[in-house]
Amino acid sequence: MAKSEGDLLQGTLDLLILKTLALEPMHGYGVSLRIQQISKDVLRIQQGSLYPALYRLEQQGTITYEWGTSENGRRAKFYRLTKAGEKRLEKETETWERLSSAVARILQTA
Repeated sequence: MAKSEGDLLQGTLDLLILKTLALEPMHGYGVSLRIQQISKDVLRIQQGSLYPALYRLEQQGTITYEWGTSENGRRAKFYRLTKAGEKRLEKETETWERLSSAVARILQTA
C-alpha cells in the first residue's frame, strides 16, 4: 500500500526533497516523480504538499531556483540546493540515521 506524505514524520518531506535535489537540479514534478521512483511507489508526494514545502525551503534559504524548460516544453522552476541546503541535508541525514536506528532497535526487541 502506498503511503502519502501525511503518513511521513514531520520534517521527513523536507529531507526527501533536499536529498532528491542533491542528486541534480529539477522541477517540482520531477522531485515528486524521483521520490516515487526511488521509493518504488511506496512514497507519493501530492502537489498540495510538495509546492508549499518547496516554497518553505526556498524561504529558509536551503534551495533556490532558475527558470528553465521542462521535458514537455513548458516553462518551469528548476530547484537546486544552496550551500545552506547542503549543510542542512548533512545534519538532518545524520539525525534521521540515529532516529531510524533507534526505532529499529526498539522494534527488534522481543
